[in-house]
Amino acid sequence: MDLKPGDNAPAFKLATDSGGEMTLSALKGGPFVLYFYPRDNTPGCTKEAMDFSALAKKFRDIGVTVIGLSKDSPESHDRFKAKHALKLTLASDQQTKCAQDYGVWVEKTLYGKKSMGMERATFLIDGAGKIRGIWRKVKVDGHAEAVLTAAKQL
Repeated sequence: MDLKPGDNAPAFKLATDSGGEMTLSALKGGPFVLYFYPRDNTPGCTKEAMDFSALAKKFRDIGVTVIGLSKDSPESHDRFKAKHALKLTLASDQQTKCAQDYGVWVEKTLYGKKSMGMERATFLIDGAGKIRGIWRKVKVDGHAEAVLTAAKQL
């Protein structure tokens, strides 16, 4: 799916860390950031999670919820959160349905080998469930700050 700003965010129902559950309908009413990342406890993903976590209070102060999403299990997310004292919700998309709906479950090539994997991408979604910003093929450095700047414009 080729989503663009102004489109309705695809619905989802995901398990989260700490045994929770999250749906698009439950998040409506307030803006949120949904960032997709490849895997818990890898260097880039850890840095991205820590960057968003470091800005968690600033996001909360403007009423924006931040959710990280990967294919990892809720139990893996619990360990990842505890290890790095992360201050955000991590959602699990083990069947990759949400990633496919958002167009971020893509073919990747590593050392000449092709496989399917999660593209590092971020979606800023307003309280009505409309996509207001999209970042694809994210470079981690400075990304959380760029998303915060955009979120302040909502």
